[in-house]
Amino acid sequence: MTRQMLLKTVKSKKVGFVRLWFTDVLGFLKSFDMPVEELAGALKDGMGFDGSSIEGFSRIEESDMVVKPDPNTFQLLPWIEEDRPVARMFCDVVEPGGKPFTGDPRYVLKRNLEEAKRMGFTFYVGPELEYFYFRNKGGTQILDRGGYFDLTPMDIGQDLRRQTVVMLEKMGIDVEYWHHEVASSQHEIDLRYNDALAMADGVMTYRMIVKEVAMQNNLYATFMPKPIYGINGSGMHTHMSLFKGNRNAFFDPNDKYHLSKIAKYFIAGLLKHAREICSVCCQWVNSYKRLVPGHEAPVYVSWAQKNRSALVRVPVYKPGKEKATRVELRNPDPACNPYLAFAVMLAAGLEGIKRKYPLAKEVSSNIYEMTENERKNVGIESLPDDLFEAINITEKSALVRKALGDKVFEFFIRNKKDEWSDYRKQITKYELDKYLPIL
Repeated sequence: MTRQMLLKTVKSKKVGFVRLWFTDVLGFLKSFDMPVEELAGALKDGMGFDGSSIEGFSRIEESDMVVKPDPNTFQLLPWIEEDRPVARMFCDVVEPGGKPFTGDPRYVLKRNLEEAKRMGFTFYVGPELEYFYFRNKGGTQILDRGGYFDLTPMDIGQDLRRQTVVMLEKMGIDVEYWHHEVASSQHEIDLRYNDALAMADGVMTYRMIVKEVAMQNNLYATFMPKPIYGINGSGMHTHMSLFKGNRNAFFDPNDKYHLSKIAKYFIAGLLKHAREICSVCCQWVNSYKRLVPGHEAPVYVSWAQKNRSALVRVPVYKPGKEKATRVELRNPDPACNPYLAFAVMLAAGLEGIKRKYPLAKEVSSNIYEMTENERKNVGIESLPDDLFEAINITEKSALVRKALGDKVFEFFIRNKKDEWSDYRKQITKYELDKYLPIL
């Protein structure tokens, strides 16, 4: 959409206000509003703001930043019903001279997509975001005792999901399907695959809409990876494919798995660098409470077609569905920064293609039932046990540093170390319940 087309659209829809959206390095949505009369100037020159107040952006002495709205992301906000509609636009963050700001997560993803483009590829992703509904913010009182695919009367969240899907579609985000998940009060809405930048914007919008709908119904929705002990946590299984023009570069009709060499190199790259990128895809202390055996979360670095205990799964090919050939990375969670997560996933896969990494054998047996020695004998590594281990691995990764850029990389490592430092000093309810009565 051109600037002129956008201004005409705004006028025809009688838009009154525009919200400019962007994210900080940790993936939190930031926004400021302006009257529609300021939009033409913002499209031309951007809008200035204080970058020193945003996590990971700038120091006080270099705080001036500018956001440039992306016309292609213009959408009306369906949850705000006023005489003068409110629209939103995602923004790119630039320096006052117009140079892209290297600390902007959206720019990080764009830069990695350009690398794929230079290699002849377009990167598509389709994430499956899970989340919980609770009766109150700060508590974990569930709404139901439903399970996987359960419907009425057990699943009282179905109306909330439908309201959410309607809003997503009004904002131009295509949905494939939605359902109750395995855990009580847990739900999933799957977005139809799209190019990675549009999808990252879509994930940020999705998370906002899920929370808005819950709030309108006096409930609370959370994407916290593991809010309740003893039941499944929430993941963001991410399906990925590379296209060359209209052709799926992952498809080979003559291969046993219908996977091309490109696809196998890509999978090998994901596996080789899985431990390095884990802290970006699973970026919180709580993320590693989910990544434990026994609750369907992937822990072991391996790949398979039908085996959901593997880290990377290759959905079985269906005749005539060549464009659906894809790989699924199963450890990311829905609380990550999608711009950074998609960037490091792509970087790992492209590295496999560039260096032609050999792909290990498929692991068809249940890895959870294998002993440690059995896993070791077949070369299966484990993902990091906690954020501390994950950050130590990432800190040494040349691939992640290159993918994120020095500025984002250094802030991310520093912030996650601070988070771990704060966490390790906490006295938990577990410790009080276990030790206080006996020590």
